[in-house]
Amino acid sequence: MIITHAVFHVLPERRAQFLEEVKPLIAASVAEEGNQSYELYRHTENENDFIMVETWRDSEAVSEHNASGHFTAFAAKAGTFLSAPLDVKVYNGNVL
Repeated sequence: MIITHAVFHVLPERRAQFLEEVKPLIAASVAEEGNQSYELYRHTENENDFIMVETWRDSEAVSEHNASGHFTAFAAKAGTFLSAPLDVKVYNGNVL
């Protein structure tokens, strides 16, 4: 299992657009065969900070997701929403 945490620091003036644009990404990602979960959470103190927590069956599923049309389309415009670079961390959930 692969777990990804992607932190988005969203520009306040682009927050509503970010939230609207991310909906199709989430819906299409959840429908992918190798996806186990794909959830967006808002920071408890900063309403413009979000984390996408993703769980995938394996690295092949992640690769397929990263090449998908819905992901590449969102990634192409994600920078227009952000006040800081996207912070992505990837974990292997099968260590024991």
